[in-house]
Amino acid sequence: MIRVCLVEDQQIVRRGIRTLLDLVDDIEVVGEAADGAAAIQLITETSPDVVLLDLRMPGRDGIAVLTELRAAGELPPTIILTTFDDEGAVLAAIRAGARGFLLKDVSLERLAESVRMVARGESVIQPALTERLLEAARGQGWKFASLDPPDPLTEREVEVLRLMTGGYSNREIAEALAISEGTVKNHISTILSKLGVRDRTRAVLKALELGLI
Repeated sequence: MIRVCLVEDQQIVRRGIRTLLDLVDDIEVVGEAADGAAAIQLITETSPDVVLLDLRMPGRDGIAVLTELRAAGELPPTIILTTFDDEGAVLAAIRAGARGFLLKDVSLERLAESVRMVARGESVIQPALTERLLEAARGQGWKFASLDPPDPLTEREVEVLRLMTGGYSNREIAEALAISEGTVKNHISTILSKLGVRDRTRAVLKALELGLI
């Protein structure tokens, strides 16, 4: 069972997401919070496997929650829930340690699979967000830390990277390429190393910035 904390200040949105997650057999919502201060207390007390976190909240916002929990060494894998009307805040969330990004109107299937992916240690970003994130990063002049120039990717690594951009899980990539999931993990580890980034989200953004995909 994957234990989830849900942090969202809009009650109707929070209830809707909770209702969706209650339909999933392997996911359990262990707590809800409507603001940043309550979120920090809840997450510290419950130690969830995954946090679904809104960015804009009264008092401490989502960035403050990420920053405080990370500084204390208590930040669980966290997926940002966004309407994507503030690209700068989403980029700040990447810097603060967020592992995934989903639109609030996400489908139940995508939401559940994203929670599972992040619980397994993967990162996830909805394809609809990728280009807008990149455009925002360019507009802010954000430079991705990487090798200069990065080591070239092999043809297989580019294939894996393209599927990562599509939001596919390791298992789905393995099935698409007819290789083992362990081999996919090895490819992703090599991709991250070559691009000089620490997670899948940054890898996708960096690859798009460099025109690799």
